[in-house]
Amino acid sequence: MIMKYYKKCNNIFKIISEISKVIKEECYIIGGYVRDLIINKYKISQDIDIVSSCNGEKLAKIVAKKLYPNPRVVIFKRFKTAMFKYQNLQIEFVGFRKESYNTNSRNPIVKTAKYLIEDQLRRDFTINTLAISLNYYNYGKIIDPFKGINDLKLKIIKTPTSPNKTYSDDPLRMFRAIRFANQLKFKIENKSLEAIYENRNRIKILPIERITIELNKILLTDKPSIGFNLLHKVGILEMILPEVSLLKGSEKFKGYSHKDNFIHTLQVLDNISKKTNFLWLKWAALLHDIGKYKTKKFSSTGWSFHSHEFIGSKMVPIIFKRLKLPMGKNLKYVQKMIKYSSRPIALVDKDTTDSAFRRLIFDLGENLKDLMLLCNADITTKNTTKKQEYKNNFKLVIHKLKEIQKKDKLRNWKCPISGYEIMKIFNIKPSNKIGIIKKAIKHAILYDNEINTYNNAFKIMLKTAKKIGLIYSKKYD
Repeated sequence: MIMKYYKKCNNIFKIISEISKVIKEECYIIGGYVRDLIINKYKISQDIDIVSSCNGEKLAKIVAKKLYPNPRVVIFKRFKTAMFKYQNLQIEFVGFRKESYNTNSRNPIVKTAKYLIEDQLRRDFTINTLAISLNYYNYGKIIDPFKGINDLKLKIIKTPTSPNKTYSDDPLRMFRAIRFANQLKFKIENKSLEAIYENRNRIKILPIERITIELNKILLTDKPSIGFNLLHKVGILEMILPEVSLLKGSEKFKGYSHKDNFIHTLQVLDNISKKTNFLWLKWAALLHDIGKYKTKKFSSTGWSFHSHEFIGSKMVPIIFKRLKLPMGKNLKYVQKMIKYSSRPIALVDKDTTDSAFRRLIFDLGENLKDLMLLCNADITTKNTTKKQEYKNNFKLVIHKLKEIQKKDKLRNWKCPISGYEIMKIFNIKPSNKIGIIKKAIKHAILYDNEINTYNNAFKIMLKTAKKIGLIYSKKYD
């Protein structure tokens, strides 16, 4: 009996079972918790959904009172649900429901249902219709009218009702199907894939924030290429991220061809996912080559994508604004990663000066390690010899960067003279002249780290100030 696998929750389930017997109502665990319990008995969701033939608020209050002397139950009037926390679990209660939809909205018209099967029928996928009885007469029994367990065994994403109706009613389910396929390494049945393709234009009724949440969840999987390949296959990617979709394909001209930059991008994304689960570095990996579509040119020597990093970094704010992603430090981070994505490998030449390495250290600061992860993930060639050569060159760059960082102590470098001090010395208010002085000091140190002292920085400051018409304030002395 499956109940033996959730001993740590048995206390609360037994209490619910006892209460259901007293108040003569049916109670079941349903949805993702049951699915996860069957798939993997050791990594179970902390969110538990309880459905009942009675009012969810009523049941939640009775159960909570059995557990706590002064229970705190959160009521969601709009959704007719109630929730409380127990240990590290979040338990939500709701009565049986059935749903219907209007064509211009994904928000369902919810009505009270009499039977569990009506509630199961409204759910998105068969693997999410599974329920476990908490009733005294069949405690622990799995209720599976839509063969969800069989679909779990076959690793298939199917809908309990017509896929056309399921995806048309709530187009967010298209993204959820793809996300679950990605997370669980399941396949979406062909009828569902066809229905998603046919109904893809329905995503226009979705709030963009909900789409972005699903995109982020796909990015945070260990192999995001599965999800993005599916989004491309069903024609959705070109609607939400055309910049990535346009990278698809390899053009051939006069015997020269270039790699498929869409395939390459997804390889880079998978590579970076083996090393980190930092969402914004994964966004940088997904978008790092978007400038190639705009910069692609053919010459006598073949195809080129000059300045694609710079162009790509300028495209990022447009994408972030469209998807309503945060426009602050995370945007700047992604832009920086893309802008400098080709810089490290350009330092391979043995004649590269120390100042070039210092400049990269200065420009990236604390993000240097992330950039190196991205650059290493960018090596996707299938030619074994070339791959090893690229990796060896990359190791040399990393070694040189570490050597200079250790010698010059440049990590998290700060200008020896602060902006506040410059204002005081020249008796001026905040202005771009302060930036000009600090930039001059920085560039001088880049070319000769021996002058990285306060006294030398002071001399450079005075020299630069004179050029831009600032007068040294004697009051400072």
